[in-house]
Amino acid sequence: MEYRRMIHDGTASYGVANPGYVQAADTRPAMFAPPAPDSHGPSAPPASMFDNMPGYEGTVAGGGGGFLPPPMPMNPTPQPQPGPEQPQWNIPSISESTAREAFALWVSSNCCYSSAPAKDGVITNMEAFNTYRYRLETFTESRLTEWSHEPYNGQPVDAYAQPPPGPWNIPAAAPSYFKESKQIIKVPYTSSMKTCHACMGMGRTPCKDCAGAGNKVCWVCNGAGFRHGNERCNHCFGRGRENCHGCQGQGSKQCPTCHGKQQLLVYINLTVKWTNNSDDYVVEQSSGLNLDNLSKVSGKELFSDSQYLVYPVMGFPDPTVVNAAQRLINEHQARFSQSSRILQQRQTIELIPVTKVTYSWKGKTHIYYVYGNEFQVSADNYPATCCCCTVM
Repeated sequence: MEYRRMIHDGTASYGVANPGYVQAADTRPAMFAPPAPDSHGPSAPPASMFDNMPGYEGTVAGGGGGFLPPPMPMNPTPQPQPGPEQPQWNIPSISESTAREAFALWVSSNCCYSSAPAKDGVITNMEAFNTYRYRLETFTESRLTEWSHEPYNGQPVDAYAQPPPGPWNIPAAAPSYFKESKQIIKVPYTSSMKTCHACMGMGRTPCKDCAGAGNKVCWVCNGAGFRHGNERCNHCFGRGRENCHGCQGQGSKQCPTCHGKQQLLVYINLTVKWTNNSDDYVVEQSSGLNLDNLSKVSGKELFSDSQYLVYPVMGFPDPTVVNAAQRLINEHQARFSQSSRILQQRQTIELIPVTKVTYSWKGKTHIYYVYGNEFQVSADNYPATCCCCTVM
């Protein structure tokens, strides 16, 4: 049974279906990771502003919250199952005309390259070096909580009306599998009204431009009140000071935190983030083409399997692919299961065509590569460059 037929008729099974989410049975306080060292959030209000909500003890303010570990899934560890044997896959080498067209197009995209080798070069050999690429994608959901606030404009205050739902019990509109997204949700029953910490409930803060004085030293006469001897300064009318333009002479500005409302609505924000974590393994091939080039192209898909948790492929003809699948699946489980919830995994195997083209031009032998479904070209040490391009 070939991998392609298994995919088309739905008989491939290398994982287990997602059984759904099981809520945690206890209400222990959430654990938090330490804040990132390079986070630059706004100055946090004093801790006394925030209440210890049940289930949210330790939640911090100012963007420094950590990701919450998900509830432990109540599903058994999947066990690998033997897969069918499959004959070696091979993709025929591209035609000489395709190789020439790809080479000519690549040359035309480089303004300092002469087209002579692509037009006049004689192809002497074409050799196919097909290679496998295994890709594992793990689609995860992570959640973090942090205290936040906004100017109070009569919004509902519901703190302690009833216990707030747990971070992982709050419904969120999840995107389609493997599509990244983020959603911020105000946690119900955590909102309370507090006096603004920035202005101490005054609604205004001292002007920083004039240090609250309402005026500054005149920049024309430098505070002397006179210019050129006894000539009175016309800018400040001889006072030596001028009204501060930043605060219009009032010495204070509207508080930027509460927008002059004097009160803040303080609540807990839940940030839900969906991330597609992807890792590739490309089988080494002896063509001489740098493997980094293959990351930018696609190949012919030989196998695809999407499950809640996938099993490593078995019975594939190249053992390095089997070993890579086992290694990456183990690594993803260790990296993502503790700090996030795994929603779905997908593993694919592609066969990427690589053609090594040897050609002769002006009595010398040169090489270029055509690779991927996109017929990309790589040609180090191109033999005909010119200086017709001028960098503006």
